[in-house]
Amino acid sequence: MNLSGENMTTTNIKGAIFDADGTLLDSMSLWDHIGEDYLKSLGITPCENLAQTFREMSLEQSAAYYRTHYGVTLPVHEIIDGINSLIARYYREEVPLKPGCAAFLRELLIRGVRMCVATATDAALIDAALTRCGVRDCFSSILCCTDIGAGKDRPDIYEAALGVLGTTKESTLVFEDALHALKTSKSAGFLTVGVYDPSEPGQTELRAAADWYLSDWHHVPDGFRW
Repeated sequence: MNLSGENMTTTNIKGAIFDADGTLLDSMSLWDHIGEDYLKSLGITPCENLAQTFREMSLEQSAAYYRTHYGVTLPVHEIIDGINSLIARYYREEVPLKPGCAAFLRELLIRGVRMCVATATDAALIDAALTRCGVRDCFSSILCCTDIGAGKDRPDIYEAALGVLGTTKESTLVFEDALHALKTSKSAGFLTVGVYDPSEPGQTELRAAADWYLSDWHHVPDGFRW
């Protein structure tokens, strides 16, 4: 692990909020084509790179986009169910944790840091993946943008997670691989950790925006004190 930042003292950290895809789970490649795959399942030909279009959207926002831009007449909840049905097996049977992630989570658990997940993906699918990977017990809960009613362009899910943890913003880290999501949590007053994932093109901006930057999960440097 390469975790760098101006203030390396984290002794007072009591809580941690983790994104799932691209942060805990090595799963972003799945989302590269799922938007197009869903349209094709309906007999509709995509006319754009939907992975890029949907990058900053929740599933609910993406479903609304299908309706307004592609004429899909299904209700939003049925569109979301359709997308989830395409990816369910992958989360339940295949998606891996990022290397070194499990050991890091166990270290936080030992140190008494309260943890939860804040994700745009269906909570049941993330639950299944984390359970299969043996780390579900590290998290008190899994919060989903669809259930909260807002994407990560708004801080609602982070505020809800904070309420679940019962910690303060000043003592809570938010781990995110996506630049827009990290900026949202940082603007809301959270301490932020940018996590490298190749799906995020703005690594320079992510590193600059985050309080700390994590290039991988393998080793915590001596300067990062709990």
